[in-house]
Amino acid sequence: MEPTIFSLVDEDSVGRQALGAIGYRHNNGEFHSSLAYDFELVVITVCEGQNDAGIEIEHCTNGDLQYQLIHISNKDLKRWVMTGENREIVQCFLHGDIIWDVEGELARLREEVIDFGAGIREQRKFIEFAKFLKMYIEAKRYTQELDFLDAYYHVLQALKHYARIELIEQGMLPENSVWEQVRPLNSVVYKLFDELTDNKETLEQRIQLVLLACEFTIMSKMADCCSVLLRILSSRKEAWSIQELRGLSELAHVREDIPMILRKLVHHSLAKEIIKEPKGSIDEDREIRYLAGKY
Repeated sequence: MEPTIFSLVDEDSVGRQALGAIGYRHNNGEFHSSLAYDFELVVITVCEGQNDAGIEIEHCTNGDLQYQLIHISNKDLKRWVMTGENREIVQCFLHGDIIWDVEGELARLREEVIDFGAGIREQRKFIEFAKFLKMYIEAKRYTQELDFLDAYYHVLQALKHYARIELIEQGMLPENSVWEQVRPLNSVVYKLFDELTDNKETLEQRIQLVLLACEFTIMSKMADCCSVLLRILSSRKEAWSIQELRGLSELAHVREDIPMILRKLVHHSLAKEIIKEPKGSIDEDREIRYLAGKY
């Protein structure tokens, strides 16, 4: 008898505080990504709590069926939804068939992810904006150095993060096929994508055109996309040091980009610098701290 995904794993065989399992079968002829390369079936078991080992993978066989068994934690899954990491695992989790479910926990978790609530959307939008800003800055640097191939790559990446911001603003969870998601929206970012990839202008002209549009987008979306950080900056009278901000759990996913974001916020008067006077000699270095500006 040919095995089905519902006969492959159960609670007893998986153990490890498993909440349940989901099976995702690729369509015939569908190209398999590096995650599931050469495997028709992926089975994901979601476990309670934190998994210090991260993603655990087993390659299994049952009769003529070969499949990949992936063990993840519910906390990691929620973090990936927020950061945009491991999008294919998230996609398999959202679109696969529930094989078994302990007390409905897996179905509730999937509904929570699909709902893509306001708190998660705000964090994800901030993270995507930080990535968008970073790619934009890199694209400008390569353009100034006349390295247009690297500039093209970075501006294309910037547009992908911009596209994810637009999807989030529509209440949609960005998936792997971001351009297919954005296309029906008739959005500005898709038009910019067309200008960059399908235009008779020179490569330099296309890059410069998109960079100008990105600069306008950064200015217009900065306050909204950075609301998480701006709320923290305005949460107390005392100004914040860069070390304090980098140590906050709310900003953990953008820790490395906080200095860059702060400088942009100051440049656009959304944040302001406060110079902390030294307690000792006047010749000591003075620390720059930050408060929210007007927004």
